[in-house]
Amino acid sequence: MMSPRAKADRVRVLRVIARLNIGGPALHATLLTERLDPCRYDSVLLTGSEERAEGNYLTLVGKSIERMVVVPSLGREIRPWRDIGTFVRILRLIRRMRPEIVHTHTAKAGVLGRLAARLAGVPVIIHTYHGHVLQGYFSPAKNWLFVRIERALARWTDRLLAVSEAVRKDLLDLGIGTPDQLTVVPLGLDLDRFMACETLRGQVRAELGIGDAPTVGIVARLVPIKAHEVFFHAVALVARAIPASRFVVVGDGERRSELEDLVVSLGLADRVRFLGWRRDLDRIYSDLDVVALSSKNEGSPVSLIEAMAASCAVVATRVGGVPDLIEDGVNGCLVPSGDASAMAMAVSALLTDPERRAEMGRAGRQCVGQTFSVERLVRDIDALYGELLARRAR
Repeated sequence: MMSPRAKADRVRVLRVIARLNIGGPALHATLLTERLDPCRYDSVLLTGSEERAEGNYLTLVGKSIERMVVVPSLGREIRPWRDIGTFVRILRLIRRMRPEIVHTHTAKAGVLGRLAARLAGVPVIIHTYHGHVLQGYFSPAKNWLFVRIERALARWTDRLLAVSEAVRKDLLDLGIGTPDQLTVVPLGLDLDRFMACETLRGQVRAELGIGDAPTVGIVARLVPIKAHEVFFHAVALVARAIPASRFVVVGDGERRSELEDLVVSLGLADRVRFLGWRRDLDRIYSDLDVVALSSKNEGSPVSLIEAMAASCAVVATRVGGVPDLIEDGVNGCLVPSGDASAMAMAVSALLTDPERRAEMGRAGRQCVGQTFSVERLVRDIDALYGELLARRAR
């Protein structure tokens, strides 16, 4: 049991994220809250609520965070009057908790959390960009405004973290932060179950009744930025070339009904299975021959990292941080964004070449095993916190 003195000596960290929807940012934020040494850090996670179709990461994986504060109005949507009240609640929590570090994740939480931390005089303020929403999400006018907000906030932030070198370069090109201020800290994931999923092979195929059919999957939120329509148009071409092929879609979101209609219109209803969100992704990946991703933009794609850990061959669009992860032709295949024909050709080539698939799978596993481990992430963040606190103490 920790003594009162030891508790008092711990570094107080408030981690702020807009919502714990299913995806990389929620996984990242919860892992850090759980895994940073509790003897040295007193960590609190502040979060908002998810939209109806998004799903909650903690509910999906069946876990809870001991020290978590929920401010439902934080969420994703920008609602100016409501957000003022949210800001006041965050500011009050910071003044009551008096953290030495406020570390924000995701765009809206980064704005409100950093403003409140600055006003409250928090010694160290950090923000992580898990990708960014400054390209491909909004109109040019909104992008212009959001870039200028991020530039201003950067001046009040001690360190900006990017999950990939491509994200860092994008931010610098947009005039956000400085080279000394922007640091790449790759994602850290609990990959052990994916590295050991060979024993699970055949279970999902039996569940779906697809036997030994060549099978391709996509694991992603059903939202516009993931461009599932490109994947499905590629699927139509693959299905024509390889009649036995089957396809699974893991994920859910606002576009589900629209995408199910698209599958029907393409004549693929008997080939494509929508599985919704699944907590048994190790079982899923173990039975996929190829994992594809058709996104318009990505920071550092969790689904590809997990698939590579499971030795799956992967095909993805050459966007954002994806090329930082995949070396084309070595541990995966890269195709142009929006090019369904190129994606279909890459997927078909892998489905018809088992030896190349296996070779890419081995190379992918070797690539991600250490680089994206949760242990490495915790070490990196622990060292960063120590560095910034020591700098403030001088």
